[in-house]
Amino acid sequence: MKNVKKITGIFILIFMFIGGVVSAQDRAISPNQLPKAAKSFLSAHFKGIPVTSAIEDREIYGVDEYKVYLNNGMKLEFDSNGSWKEVDGKHQKLPYGFIPVSIKNYSTRNFPNTYITKIEKKRWSYKADLSNGLELEFDRNGNFKRIDD
Repeated sequence: MKNVKKITGIFILIFMFIGGVVSAQDRAISPNQLPKAAKSFLSAHFKGIPVTSAIEDREIYGVDEYKVYLNNGMKLEFDSNGSWKEVDGKHQKLPYGFIPVSIKNYSTRNFPNTYITKIEKKRWSYKADLSNGLELEFDRNGNFKRIDD
């Protein structure tokens, strides 16, 4: 009888997980439906570059993130509050206004003939891709940690 309860409990967990995965979905939204912080970020750092599409990535518990594609090919990801998580220039130079100064300074000082093409903000760190193919890792304060290969 104990095993039946254990197996039943496992099946319930599996079905709940599958239900969560099935209910997760992306949906196209208007750029005006983005969180205020995301709209402010776009107008401050990508002014004059039209949004091609905006996607709301929904999970069972609510909005997980937003993906924004710009007319110039760049892709941006924002968290549920509209704070940037990742900006991918698709090999184009990113505007440096939102990149932490220490990261910008380190990359321009140590790699003068390159520029940042992608930056990702994680919980405890940043990762910046340079135009020469190098990936630099920084701590959450923007201090250089290492070159990631």
